[in-house]
Amino acid sequence: MKKKILLFFGTVLLVLFSLFVFPKPVFADPLTDINNQIAEYQKQIDELEKQKNSLSQQISLMDKQIQVATLKISQTEIQIKILEQEIGVLSGKIVRLEDSLDFLSKALLSRVTESYKRGKIDPLSLLFLSKNFSQFINNLHLLQTVQLHDRTMLLSMETTRTSYDDQKQLKVKAQADLVKLQKQLVTQKQQLNSQIADRKRLLEETKGKEANYQKLLAQARAELEAISGILAGNGTEKEMRKVSEGERIASLIPGESCNSSGTHLHFIVYRDNQTLNPFNFLKSVDYENCSGSRCGSTDGDPFNPSGNWNWPLNPKIQFNQGYGSTWAIKHTWVGRIYNFHNGIDIQSNSLEVKAVKSGTLYWGSYIGNCVLKYAKVHHDEEGYDTYYLHINY
Repeated sequence: MKKKILLFFGTVLLVLFSLFVFPKPVFADPLTDINNQIAEYQKQIDELEKQKNSLSQQISLMDKQIQVATLKISQTEIQIKILEQEIGVLSGKIVRLEDSLDFLSKALLSRVTESYKRGKIDPLSLLFLSKNFSQFINNLHLLQTVQLHDRTMLLSMETTRTSYDDQKQLKVKAQADLVKLQKQLVTQKQQLNSQIADRKRLLEETKGKEANYQKLLAQARAELEAISGILAGNGTEKEMRKVSEGERIASLIPGESCNSSGTHLHFIVYRDNQTLNPFNFLKSVDYENCSGSRCGSTDGDPFNPSGNWNWPLNPKIQFNQGYGSTWAIKHTWVGRIYNFHNGIDIQSNSLEVKAVKSGTLYWGSYIGNCVLKYAKVHHDEEGYDTYYLHINY
């Protein structure tokens, strides 16, 4: 009996030792160096953004941003590896705890069975069962040892159960964090590919020449000035006629035109001296999103029309830039010219431009570095004005 008790106590101590003396995994911190490199590149980016806007400066800025994006990918990959290692360690601890719980459950069941067979034994019963006082003392010590053994078993069982539950929760959290990091890694790689494509596109647009880059900047500045002037009422306008919803009011200019590098309609909704998001008025329509790094990519501006107006172009709509702080502002050189896009840029297979709602049609023009023609429809009932730029009439 004493041997069994000693064996049991030895096993319980081993279980408790396994719970609290498992060495925690020690991982090197490879992230510190990466964080330092990112901080250094960010300083260089901040300095480049203060410099005069030139093609070489813009390319250098893009290169630094690409390097930062690459480092952040490495950072995430390291974090994923660390988490995978931690999950492996936690899995091993859980297996060992399951084995400990299995042993303790069987031992506790054995003790309950043995106690049931023997019935309740107290010190008074031991006194009557003992042949002499010496035997009584020995039996009493044995009884106390058994009772201590039962209490220790229950404590060990509870401790093991608590630790088991804790490790399970830690593993669940680590697995959830791993899934988030894996999704983050996919997004970061998409952003890196987008930045590389932006750099390539800029070099293609400018053919690597400073003069071509400055021409793009000047064109964007002139367009911003012209649109601001038109909205301020500085355009020359002529009232034409009443138009109905869906009526043809103009046509898109094919190819490059005044302050435009290619065929597109810049569509603005305006009321009370401020522009409004056209998507709050336009209805759902078949479209292709080309506002990001490429057509059909998932990094572009949101296309979320929620109104009931018809579109100014026939579907299928090609969506080139959204309203507000757009992808182009954040990722291309146009962010050097403006930080808020006051309309949306679209095109379609048809050059026909139509009124989105009934109202009074005005044809206008603004003279800046060139003559920018536009159409305006004043919608009498709602008090809105809609503008249609880069058109002929």
